[in-house]
Amino acid sequence: MSDDILIRKTGRAGRITLNRPRALNAVTSEMCTAIERAIDAWREDDEVALVVIDAVGDKAFSAGGDIAEMYRTASQGDYAYGRRFWADEYRMNAKIFNFPKPYVAFMQGFTMGGGVGISCHGSHRIVGQSSKIAMPECGIGLVPDVGGSLLLARAPGRLGEYLGTTGTRMGPGDAIHAGFADYYLPEADWPALIEELEASGDHGLIDAAARPAPDAALAKAQDEIDRFFAGETMADITRLLEHVGGEFAEATLNTLRRHCPLSLACTIEIIHRVRGLDTIEAALGMEYRFTFRSAEMGDFVEGIRAAIIDKDRDPKWQHASIEEVSLLDVSRMLMPLGENALKL
Repeated sequence: MSDDILIRKTGRAGRITLNRPRALNAVTSEMCTAIERAIDAWREDDEVALVVIDAVGDKAFSAGGDIAEMYRTASQGDYAYGRRFWADEYRMNAKIFNFPKPYVAFMQGFTMGGGVGISCHGSHRIVGQSSKIAMPECGIGLVPDVGGSLLLARAPGRLGEYLGTTGTRMGPGDAIHAGFADYYLPEADWPALIEELEASGDHGLIDAAARPAPDAALAKAQDEIDRFFAGETMADITRLLEHVGGEFAEATLNTLRRHCPLSLACTIEIIHRVRGLDTIEAALGMEYRFTFRSAEMGDFVEGIRAAIIDKDRDPKWQHASIEEVSLLDVSRMLMPLGENALKL
């Protein structure tokens, strides 16, 4: 096993520690496989009362998936690697969601994209003062995935549509309000709690240790978010933002206009569909329809080029504006995959 991830049993706990602090603990394919093997083994292991996942470093629990290899292969016309990576990752995400024992995640700093998938589906999700949680995929030509569409669909009101399209970073209070976290605990207290969990296997210690969450700015903006993001399509939402105007509307539009129009339109449709289905399996399957096609038919390669490779922050999306994305464009990205459908 690579030193990128440390997996062991300590006392009554199965322990997973992400160990790529210089890469902001970005999740690789090998790390996904290691996590899946571990939770498969611990599922029926009577010595393991609970799982604790944490990460080395102050800046990030995990800032996302390691997409460099996906870009390299996809830019050369090889789409198979990315499709395998996403299928393996999503299978692991589903197993975390359905894990029958307490799964305790300590999320400091940035927790985004793939990092959300290995933490926010757990049963006990702990944030601290530095926590910043987000689903920023629309900025790189993807959609909120790793089961994130289910978290967004279950968020209060229309908060999921807002977070999924804008990629807004949630502080600890926001994350708890939105349903991405459960507990607030100052990070200085984390090591002692982890030691107690390892020694006892008693997840009830988390309730006793937790402190009142900080105020949630998003809760104060909930009424405005619900008003603007109630549209059936992304175009409906942007038209209302443009028509009504105001500080919130202008700031939101400025963010949306930087993001991939096709991704934005598909994100709204996915969240709406998943809200009706309300299972992790349906969410991952819907997300995979998009990611499977994202390099070949979407804007993924261009989004990564602009954000990560050339870093010019000037992507040339295939649609110049949200209004140019048709319902047919969305349907093409989200139609069933037939024999290529995600298998969990």
